[in-house]
Amino acid sequence: MIIRPSTEGDGEALAAIYGHHVLHSFGTFEEVPPSPDEMLKRRAVVVALGLPHMVAEAEGLVLGYAYASAYRPRTSYRYTAEDSVYVAPGAVGRGVGRAVLTEVIKACELAGLRQLVAVIGDSANQASIGLHASLGFLPVGILRNVGFKRDRWVDTCLMQLSLNGGDTLPPDNPGLKLGG
Repeated sequence: MIIRPSTEGDGEALAAIYGHHVLHSFGTFEEVPPSPDEMLKRRAVVVALGLPHMVAEAEGLVLGYAYASAYRPRTSYRYTAEDSVYVAPGAVGRGVGRAVLTEVIKACELAGLRQLVAVIGDSANQASIGLHASLGFLPVGILRNVGFKRDRWVDTCLMQLSLNGGDTLPPDNPGLKLGG
């Protein structure tokens, strides 16, 4: 398995993996799978911010992907990102999520970010919660019943990882290119 930056050629794979989670899980609160073109537009926003958008690939197949995006659009959040990770159904339990998310974390550290936040759909999503905990994320709260999907109220679990000293700031780091 190799971990590499995603490319525009990955649109179909990204849409297929994410679409599966949209339709069959509570890990995302989206209810209609986005098209490959929409997935590439979302990828472009991440890349334009200088944030990582990585895929795990084996034998020419994309097995999963992870990325960091702006946590919130206000400039005060410019040192904080939010991660997302999705694995193809046939690749679950093979270390794909860990491998690709580890690379995203490394890239966020290299970018000088100070906090990485996971907003995990469904407080019963033990796979994602366990993955994040194993990589050092700490639980910081649960937002109860904030989503309604497939006739069910769904929580979000918030986890946080401090990077690069957490609340220290080198004078030469401008943070993310966020609007105000």
